[in-house]
Amino acid sequence: MPHPPGTLVRCELTKWGGSPHWSYAAVLLGDDQHGTWLGFPAGTRFERPGRSFVGRHDHVGLVPAPVAGRAPWHLATFHTAGSPWPSLGGSAAEIYIDVTTPAEWDGTVLRAVDLDLDVVRGFNGTVIVDDEDEFLEHQAAYDYPPEVVAAARASADALVALVGGRAAPYDGAHGVWLDRLHSLR
Repeated sequence: MPHPPGTLVRCELTKWGGSPHWSYAAVLLGDDQHGTWLGFPAGTRFERPGRSFVGRHDHVGLVPAPVAGRAPWHLATFHTAGSPWPSLGGSAAEIYIDVTTPAEWDGTVLRAVDLDLDVVRGFNGTVIVDDEDEFLEHQAAYDYPPEVVAAARASADALVALVGGRAAPYDGAHGVWLDRLHSLR
């Protein structure tokens, strides 16, 4: 972790080629064997061109630690509640993972490129890969290099197995970090 727990940070996601995507604040919670944990208290504003919303529930995020020396191609969030998703059989999303380029810290700013694919698990246990159509469309529109396409697809496929099998950290490990977020209030 680049800074001490409690530090406010900015998360900035772009699309391939550098166009702005989501931007939002977070609080650093700490590190464990899974990576660096971020807190998003209720009231956090999430913004992107043409859209913004205020989170109604606390949730935490994970900037995953390298595995076997390789930086993971995703950022994960763990939710306490939310709105129902039709593609999850009406369940809210418990886990939402953006497939991204490996995240990089620049001082107190976390940056990554969103690669469209999302792995989502509902509170009902349903696991889906969302935005496959957008991934295919953007491969052509943004001219993703073949190695980026392969890395994004491999990341999504591996995450489906891990999330569906409730492997760590998708096994409830985030609970301790939600407690830490609550203790900072």
